[in-house]
Amino acid sequence: MLTINTLRMKKNKKNICPVSYAMSIIGGKWKIIVISSLVNKGMHRYKELERAIPDVTPKMLVKVLKELEQEKLIVRKVYPEVPPRVEYSVTPLGLSLNKLILEINKWGEYHMSNS
Repeated sequence: MLTINTLRMKKNKKNICPVSYAMSIIGGKWKIIVISSLVNKGMHRYKELERAIPDVTPKMLVKVLKELEQEKLIVRKVYPEVPPRVEYSVTPLGLSLNKLILEINKWGEYHMSNS
């Protein structure tokens, strides 16, 4: 679900700061964490993501997954089985965030060791 602010930014790309635009897509507490988990493992089922990110609520995880899928940063694959099996993986566009994620990780390690 795109926010109204993100929709406005997408329509007016020429008039906004690239950082604001990027943060409207990947900002928030959980999006980078979900993408990072998928980049590291390559693919997760929903329950695996829940276990990998224990602090996220199920409602928030579903919301974040839908938003990331809508932004084409992840792909959701449903297998026609009983019970249904759903897998999430990162797209090439989502994978392009890997350098950013690695730098955020380095900064986090640096800040933790100097705080």
